Amino acid sequence: MQEAARLVPEAAHLVPEDAHPAPEAVRHTPTAPTHVRTLAAGERIDAHRHDDHQIVLPGSGVVAVTTEAGTWFAPGTRAIWVPAGTVHAHRAHGHLNAHFVGLPPDENPLGLDAPTVLSVSPLLRELIVEYTRVPADTGPQRRRLRAVLLDQLRTSPQQPMQLPTPADPRLAAVCALVHDHPEDPRTLAALGAATGVGERTLSRLFRAELGMTFPQWRTQSRLYHALRMLADGTPVTTVAHRCGWSSTSAFIDVFRRSFGYTPGAHNRRP
Repeated sequence: MQEAARLVPEAAHLVPEDAHPAPEAVRHTPTAPTHVRTLAAGERIDAHRHDDHQIVLPGSGVVAVTTEAGTWFAPGTRAIWVPAGTVHAHRAHGHLNAHFVGLPPDENPLGLDAPTVLSVSPLLRELIVEYTRVPADTGPQRRRLRAVLLDQLRTSPQQPMQLPTPADPRLAAVCALVHDHPEDPRTLAALGAATGVGERTLSRLFRAELGMTFPQWRTQSRLYHALRMLADGTPVTTVAHRCGWSSTSAFIDVFRRSFGYTPGAHNRRP
């Protein structure tokens, strides 16, 4: 899933529950653990940082990783890469079995220096699940498993499912309206009129500051809401309506192209 995405935190007040904490609240855990952790719906792992890189794969549910730059989210066909030293927090949507893999700072198969959502093949998914199953094992079979895991990781496509944090207050105001009301069908011109900013100015800001168009940003925001609702067991038709799609079939098509499976299969996935 290019499932993983960045959302607008603190400054734009888009996701206040994931607001980035003050520096003094950040916990430092030098080693990023390799293990499996179960979180209830809505449960959080508060802000912390590691000296290691970390990969998180949701075995069930949806995981959101928040940094000062935004929030990335992923279902089970995606994983999130968190670079060493990055202050981040985790949040569960739906019942979450999170598989965490820690890697030393000098081991960066994809050369990534920012949080990134990665597409996870069925093979890579099983490798991560098996590798995190008995983290205390140090035998030769585990070392071979790790080598194959890293080889597969090197070829994992990066997914552009992200909602960058807007710094410009004019852009932040529009993004907040869109994110707070995913069902709102208003055009960029209408949203600009509501916030006192011209459509051309907003269009330029979306491209220059966020690297995407307004329709692209809105689609990512709607997909984020859709994943959260599906993880909570909301029916597909209701999700489509609440997230602003013109029809259930249109929603299913966008969701399938984004995550590789239909929304109806979301909670049936292993």
